[in-house]
Amino acid sequence: MRNNYSWERYQKYLYTNEILGLTLDYSCFNFSEEYLEEMKPRIKQAFLEMQELEKGAIANPDEKRMVGHYWLRNASLAPGQEISREIRQIYEKIKEFGHAIKVGDLVSGTGQLFTRFLLIGIGGSALGPQLICDTLGGSGLQAYFLDNTDPDGIDRILHELGNHLEETLVIVISKSGGTVETRNGMLEVQNFFATKGVDFAQQAVTITTPGSKLNKQAEEEGWLTRFYIWDWVGGRTSLTSAVGLLPAVLQDIDIDAFLQGARDCDQVTRKAEPLQNPAAILALMWNYAVEKEQKRNMVILPYRDSLQLISRYLQQLVMESLGKERDSANKIVHQGLTVYGNKGSTDQHAYVQQLLDGVNDFFVVFIEVQQDRRARSLFIAADVTSGDYLKAFLEGTRQALLQKSRESLTLSLKELTPYTFGVLVALFERTVGLYASLINLNAYHQPGVELGKKGAKQYVELQRRVLQYLRSKPGQAFTPEEITKNLGVPAETEFVYKLLEHLYLNKYHEVKKEKGTSLFTGKYSI
Repeated sequence: MRNNYSWERYQKYLYTNEILGLTLDYSCFNFSEEYLEEMKPRIKQAFLEMQELEKGAIANPDEKRMVGHYWLRNASLAPGQEISREIRQIYEKIKEFGHAIKVGDLVSGTGQLFTRFLLIGIGGSALGPQLICDTLGGSGLQAYFLDNTDPDGIDRILHELGNHLEETLVIVISKSGGTVETRNGMLEVQNFFATKGVDFAQQAVTITTPGSKLNKQAEEEGWLTRFYIWDWVGGRTSLTSAVGLLPAVLQDIDIDAFLQGARDCDQVTRKAEPLQNPAAILALMWNYAVEKEQKRNMVILPYRDSLQLISRYLQQLVMESLGKERDSANKIVHQGLTVYGNKGSTDQHAYVQQLLDGVNDFFVVFIEVQQDRRARSLFIAADVTSGDYLKAFLEGTRQALLQKSRESLTLSLKELTPYTFGVLVALFERTVGLYASLINLNAYHQPGVELGKKGAKQYVELQRRVLQYLRSKPGQAFTPEEITKNLGVPAETEFVYKLLEHLYLNKYHEVKKEKGTSLFTGKYSI
């Protein structure tokens, strides 16, 4: 066990907040009082930057946007009465829509009650809704998610919905309306509805920005309704917007309590006293791990099955916000914090072995729910329940990590409710913002994501050129090298080879192949 760990240290570095139902144990981090003193000027500056952010400062310089997810749970803080009014209007519209679905005032085009919904989105437009439904849902409409442009995945979802199509509400989420994966999914679903003779528009709603292509399409085609999101809401911080609230309402989740939890946590995490602010504590510990100990891997271990998606959700929130080549001064820094994990105690049988005996390049964040069951538990052994064992496995793993000098944080919720879930979401959102300030990063843009989209667009455009070329030479066969030479793009031979193989194996483009003397000398034709 680490020499400086003690009962006194545990008491000293245990944050508790009974109102939030939150406890944070950071005693297993090997920081000193000197570190906390050293960080006071930087955390003070981070608080000031956060205040400016909440007042409406431009936080995304690439797109000249504010960042205002905090206003979503407290509209009175928004910079301007118009924004405040719009937030409240959308909130009321969501509640009214959910009530109409629940009581049967709003039904499908064929008069069927809606019994399920299919949400089409990607990134934060799918991860957040999946998390809140998996964590708190279970009643209301049955939830399905289409979050990729994978044809096999699309087919699996549509097959499941096939006999219930007339009872399925479709929610299409895209701020711009041009997100390729979401658009592809929507077109596939529209086509499926058409083949089954079901009117898609009479069962579809959208969450988008007021001026988007998707908004215009929904209006022209007469979709059921449209819910708005604003350009100042990033996908990874959109859970308290219509993106998260609409599916939550449809699953009978108490969104009033959810928003109240987020609002109360925001209030607590605005405190300028670092050790009375759980988000500041987390940010300081992340900074200690990364800057002082060069540990850039954060392992999330939630000890509750219904929180098993929290690591995926935090992957986007943390890694998209913090994985940056340059800092706010345009200096190359290559920052980032890698997030992985699943659930306890399941994964004590998976990668905890490496956590204990492998490379010490990580820290663990345990997430526990102290109330393990509302009903009376079965004693599966003398004086021991299943929940007692779950707690024992958490404490046993924490102790084992401590003995091996592996650092951990333990985040405890008194119970898992819409309120405490709102607390959890807001806590991590604020932590990311404060930590980004500590290391002088802009957490609210994502140039790397856009670079990947640009590469995909170039690939698709190249595929069109190759197909046009082969169609212009019907019956003639060419190697990839011959095609790229004739198209004047010899540097793209590898891409052309890959896309030709893809087109050949997937027959819908009618590309044929003549095998060559090696893997790369085959000839392709139409």
